[in-house]
Amino acid sequence: MTAIIDYDAGNIKSVEKALLSLGEDAVITRDREVILKADRVILPGVGAFGDAMEKLHFYDLVEVIHEVSYRGIPFLGICLGLQLMFNRSEESPGVKGLGLLEGEILRIPEEAGIKIPHIGWNSLEFPNRGRLFQGIQDFYVYFVHSYYLKAKEADIVMATTEYGTLIHAAVEKGNLFACQFHPEKSSDTGLKILKNFIHIKV
Repeated sequence: MTAIIDYDAGNIKSVEKALLSLGEDAVITRDREVILKADRVILPGVGAFGDAMEKLHFYDLVEVIHEVSYRGIPFLGICLGLQLMFNRSEESPGVKGLGLLEGEILRIPEEAGIKIPHIGWNSLEFPNRGRLFQGIQDFYVYFVHSYYLKAKEADIVMATTEYGTLIHAAVEKGNLFACQFHPEKSSDTGLKILKNFIHIKV
């Protein structure tokens, strides 16, 4: 069973629908015991970094997420969920992220002459080939974001893309996985990524 963390931050139902289409038992929850008993956990998210962290604290989910990480339960952050896994974001100065991984979230530079937010399909490159991308041939995925990850550790970066700057689009370390793009909106490629996550053993 996959627990999808509910903290009032968007795209939860689309993630659930994608998992159900794969035959996965999925539950949307903020219940501590349900989350900790799950085989895997997903932290989705659309919105602002500071507001999301406020909600996670309000629902007492920060400690639960750290417990998931500590126990080695496979954990996937999607879009804002990826950003929240790191230390800080330029979007919300002074707000502390979950700090599960080392890195910072920066605003996509406007001087590049590109539209912000970045909305649309981009191809991925793979400096390291992570478990989420095994068996995948089509590397186009769907992004919606104005801020991007710059991870501190190069060896955790599994996928990158270019949009005005080099974006760390997916990371993996131990039982922790994250995508800046939306696999649930990325057609068959995204479903394959989610299927890989479902079958990961750590």
